[in-house]
Amino acid sequence: MKIRILYDNIAEEGFRSGWGFSCLIGEHVLFDVGADLNTLLFNMRKASVELDEIDKVVLSHEHHDHVGGIQVLSMLKNVKVFTPCSFSNHFKRKISMLGEVTSVEVDEPIEISEGLYLTGVLGYFIREQSLIVETEKGLTVVTGCSHPGLEKILNHASALGKLYGVVGGFHGFSKLQSLVRT
Repeated sequence: MKIRILYDNIAEEGFRSGWGFSCLIGEHVLFDVGADLNTLLFNMRKASVELDEIDKVVLSHEHHDHVGGIQVLSMLKNVKVFTPCSFSNHFKRKISMLGEVTSVEVDEPIEISEGLYLTGVLGYFIREQSLIVETEKGLTVVTGCSHPGLEKILNHASALGKLYGVVGGFHGFSKLQSLVRT
């Protein structure tokens, strides 16, 4: 399954960069929405992303650089939005007013479609969920910021099978070598 980075602080030539993160999994699942709608939409157009194809949005955690472009929901039709149960009531109401949205609050691990799983909410101070993608080579984990700790997220994901890769944000993480298994 193809993963395309749509929003990051480093961008390929021709794309806009911005502090935050968003990526498209396959053609149908948007993971996080970056810090602002304009940058997200510019990069989506540049990458030829079809908004009509997106039917699921996964939000990792309630920090602006991951949910600031949330107005994109008003441009999607019949979309399911998967949010950690720890999101504020204010933000949950905001999501519900942005169009044809079905909100799914996540606490425990769940499968959101064939080969796509959510870790459930991890962490204590900053609660966050990650996405796990089954690929032919193993599992690829997509993180927002890894606030609960990348090691904890990867250990949690490895319960589903062999880990192949990890994509996303890694705040405060510096011991990648100890996690690499050959």
